[in-house]
Amino acid sequence: MFNLPNLLAFSRLLIAPVMFWIILNPQLFTDMGWHVSWSYYAASLLFVIASVTDFFDGYIARELDQITIIGQILDPLADKMLTLAAFLGLMMSGAASAWAIYIIIVRELFITGLRTLSLSEGIDISASWAGKVKTVAQMIAIGFLLMHWPFGDLLLWIAVALTVYSGAEYLVGFSKAYRNRGAV
Repeated sequence: MFNLPNLLAFSRLLIAPVMFWIILNPQLFTDMGWHVSWSYYAASLLFVIASVTDFFDGYIARELDQITIIGQILDPLADKMLTLAAFLGLMMSGAASAWAIYIIIVRELFITGLRTLSLSEGIDISASWAGKVKTVAQMIAIGFLLMHWPFGDLLLWIAVALTVYSGAEYLVGFSKAYRNRGAV
């Protein structure tokens, strides 16, 4: 239960609220006499560190055969908490479109429910290529928005489009698997 991959996933659960707090409290650094951009750097650094742990926890779990039930639950939960903390913080601070964030949150909740249903039905709907591309697009958009770089809004809407597409792909995959589950 307390193997390295699970500890890395758990670290994301701890990083997410700290990053969220920094996004919503940029005066933290200005009160210390630093430029407000330091809050962007701090939030971005935490996001990058957490994103790197996401890569390594899966890699280590597969390579060292340390895949656990708790890890299969904790990893996607930590991923969702990290991205939602970033997106909600960006939305609340005015750096991201509320509609874009709403669409992303609805999709994430829908797919989480669909995965729960598929698990109860014994149907495997693993992450697809589109789901992985969606995740990368969201991470890039978050990075640009956190740093207040140009094209952050455009990248966010590209991430939204990929989010909707991958959600539809999951739904189609589940529907096919559900219809075919008794045919084997």
